[in-house]
Amino acid sequence: VQLVESGGDSVEAGGSLRLSCSISGRTYNDHCVAWFRQTPGKDREGVATIDSDGSTSYADSVKGRFTISKDNAKNTLYLQMNSLKPEDTAMYDCAADVDERLCSYSRPLNLDFGYWGQGTQVTVSS
Repeated sequence: VQLVESGGDSVEAGGSLRLSCSISGRTYNDHCVAWFRQTPGKDREGVATIDSDGSTSYADSVKGRFTISKDNAKNTLYLQMNSLKPEDTAMYDCAADVDERLCSYSRPLNLDFGYWGQGTQVTVSS
């Protein structure tokens, strides 16, 4: 399974970006898929998850501003990010795992997923 992120960029505060994660190698329709982010010196943070039924969870820091979605026909995961803030600056990674229990928590947890992308950088300037 390969995950390839795209869409990272530099934007001003208040702007929007949409990240994409193309998943190949096998169908992921029955997987838990998620977005994480990390900045140097900080622990990785779970941003959002979505399971096979489309149920989602979000970190409190992004709730109401970010939306996770997926297109099963295109094997692509998305993260729509609106009202971006400088503290959203990070490397964003998508992840997938066959264990849907990873998507069962009320908020994304920093757990080990089986498959990871290489990351895409988002920089938000004030």
